[in-house]
Amino acid sequence: MYDAGWSTEPQPGPGPQPAYAPAPEPALPPQPWPNAVAAGLLNLSGLGLGHVLLKQWIGAVVCWAATAALLLTALPAEPEGVPTGVLAAYGAFLLLACADAARRGRRVPLPSWASARRALVVPVALLLLAVPVGGAFAYGAARDEAREQRLLDLLASADKLVKDSQGQSFTSVESTYRTALTAYQQLGTEHAGSRAGKLVPDRLQAYYKAVSAPYDKKDHCQAVPALTHLRALPETVDRALLGNLVGKADEPLAESWFECGTRTAGEAGQEATAGEHLNALFDTFPQSPYAQKVEPALRESLRTRDKSMGIAPCDTATELRRFDTTVDLLPRATFAALGKDTDRAIQRGDFACGLDHFKKKEFDQAASAMNDYVKAYPSSPQTAQARNVAIAAEIAEEEPAAGARVPSGAGPDGSGQVMVVSNDGPGEVELLYTGPVTGRITLPACANCKTYPAILPVGGKNKPCSGSSSAYPKRTLMLPPGTYHFLQKRDGTGTSTDVRKASKDKIESGYSYTNCLYVTSLLSS
Repeated sequence: MYDAGWSTEPQPGPGPQPAYAPAPEPALPPQPWPNAVAAGLLNLSGLGLGHVLLKQWIGAVVCWAATAALLLTALPAEPEGVPTGVLAAYGAFLLLACADAARRGRRVPLPSWASARRALVVPVALLLLAVPVGGAFAYGAARDEAREQRLLDLLASADKLVKDSQGQSFTSVESTYRTALTAYQQLGTEHAGSRAGKLVPDRLQAYYKAVSAPYDKKDHCQAVPALTHLRALPETVDRALLGNLVGKADEPLAESWFECGTRTAGEAGQEATAGEHLNALFDTFPQSPYAQKVEPALRESLRTRDKSMGIAPCDTATELRRFDTTVDLLPRATFAALGKDTDRAIQRGDFACGLDHFKKKEFDQAASAMNDYVKAYPSSPQTAQARNVAIAAEIAEEEPAAGARVPSGAGPDGSGQVMVVSNDGPGEVELLYTGPVTGRITLPACANCKTYPAILPVGGKNKPCSGSSSAYPKRTLMLPPGTYHFLQKRDGTGTSTDVRKASKDKIESGYSYTNCLYVTSLLSS
């Protein structure tokens, strides 16, 4: 009988064992599809673990390099994120890496430890997917934070523009304000859910306060363009963002148009601007209480200027003309009466200005002003006096004593002492006179009269008007007694210069007088 399963060979006893290398662990027979699935799934993590499992180190290194390149491209996180092309390329690479690992897994057996635990490979591979998935979520959060920071930076830049523009004229920094406003609008509408977007309504409140600062300081003229801009905000900014700012600028703008328009009417260079402000008030807020106050305010301004006529009449007359320009720009139906009152005030100012020049011995300006008055107001009760003041001023330019007193409007009335004036000279001659009465006469040219020599022989003497009295053009004046100043004016001829010669005479009762006007070759006599 045989005894199977037992060995009768002697067994070695305990003692030192010979040194030898352990035999390699025998590889298990390959199982193509399970191995391929395991290797391919392990490569989905992007860490090349499928190639590591198969000990395909070159493939593993390539996976590591690709993942490192992706990280270098993606980090630090930017608001724009990783370019789509890069992500697509990396995804395609992962698929190729998985396919390569699966292909190799069909031919290369797994180590025994992996084969024995093949059932755990799939769960482990799926668990390792948490690495790229978690990284993607973390990257998305970082990218979102970067976007938030960029939007907050844009908000801060807009805030700085507003702050830097404060205290400056709105018209000089309007473009800067509009740049900030565009940023607020973009943040509040396109990025409404962002932290920056949620701050926009408060920023717009601060924006309104900054732009409207001139109004708060009662600088109404500077406030007009700023408030006009603020009133138009609903045209460019979402109303939901503006909140209570919609319509808030209406009343301040009406007040500023009123204050600036009525206050600057009459100021140099502001005539048209004042009219534009007031017309804008009438057109935009016709029922506003400020629109109703314009006419009374302008009338009070006219009264104030009228009262200053005696202090600075010429300046007042100039202001009144500018004031009248503004009034003429306003609705005629409402301001016709004010326009007529202004015209009358201007007339008074022109006359007062001429008198003021005369009293200040500014005779050239006085003559010019009064001559202009005579032309402008031929029917005025002051025209006669204005004409006489102009005559006296012209005489006073040659003889200042003629401007010692302001002449009245009195002219010759046919009574007084006779003075016969003759022209013994070539060309027409004009004689101006002022005294108890003032006037001027013109004598036509003497046809046969010539100039007298300026240089005479010793003992020689010119004898003007020595011929027949009928040979000389004559005019007769009736002058009340008193002291008179005369001015002879004659245009130059080929043998004489222009003649402007002043003289003085005293007219007494009971006498008659003759006055012969002639010229020499160089000087009048």
